[in-house]
Amino acid sequence: MAPSAESPSKMSVYGDAQKAAAGWSLFPSQKTIKGVVAGGITGGIEICITFPTEYVKTQMQLDQRAAEPKYKGPIDCVKQTTASHGVRGLYRGLSVLVYGSIPKSAFRFGTFEWLKGHAVDEKGNLAPHMRLLCGLGAGLSEAIFAVTPMETIKVKFIDDQTSKKPRFRGFFHGVSEIIKAEGIRGTYQGLTATMAKQGSNQAIRFYVMETLKDWYRGGDPNVKINKLLVGAFGAVAGAASVYGNTPIDVVKTRMQGLEAKKYKNTIDCAVQIWKHEGPMAFYKGTVPRLSRVCLDVAITFMIYDSFMDFFNKVWKT
Repeated sequence: MAPSAESPSKMSVYGDAQKAAAGWSLFPSQKTIKGVVAGGITGGIEICITFPTEYVKTQMQLDQRAAEPKYKGPIDCVKQTTASHGVRGLYRGLSVLVYGSIPKSAFRFGTFEWLKGHAVDEKGNLAPHMRLLCGLGAGLSEAIFAVTPMETIKVKFIDDQTSKKPRFRGFFHGVSEIIKAEGIRGTYQGLTATMAKQGSNQAIRFYVMETLKDWYRGGDPNVKINKLLVGAFGAVAGAASVYGNTPIDVVKTRMQGLEAKKYKNTIDCAVQIWKHEGPMAFYKGTVPRLSRVCLDVAITFMIYDSFMDFFNKVWKT
């Protein structure tokens, strides 16, 4: 009796499943490594361009309504800062983000490329739900390995400048003082809020970005997109993420400030803000954050795509 043969359709299904299983390797592919390198370079360039708006956003969020407001608005914040500390005052804490933005962006894009490499279909396209999940994974990765300690130190540096007697004399002195007073755990304040922020941030941004790119390409991943158009798509993705998760960002900032000890945890922080300052407090700093994030995301994707195009020409896989 002749052995039974599997039908071509079943064999194809089994073969695809085996390829998919084999593809889920922990070792990064060449494209993932390119993403890590391009992402790291992108992060360093982008933060040097956009930091002043990040500074103003953080100051506005730390200017609690419970006390007498120090700033009338974003423009007044810029005026007071430059009057007291000069233009350099708008760059206080920049070194923290430069040191942190390189690994942050590297983890973000590296993780996204790694997840995307396992999730694309036979044409190289991502399904809508996978765009969301890959972005979420990228955000959680950067939150745990880079963003939380970087953001905590950055907020403490900015918060310290507004105090009557600033304690931090520079980056390394400030970091050593924070660790001496609070230990390594002190740099992980607001981890839950940061994971929620970065996860939702990148889920929204990559979902919008990949959806707009897919719409423009008509489903053909080989179609090239003009870099200015990539920037426009990035600005739209950035705006969507701002309106989607600014409340989380406000809670995260409070949890990482110098007065974070007055909150029991992330939930208690949110409850106290709602109780003492009202629901609109969750959208403090939206305007400066909107301008920063739209510019930030537009620049980031333009620079990243440019470096990936360059690497694909000189770094053959």
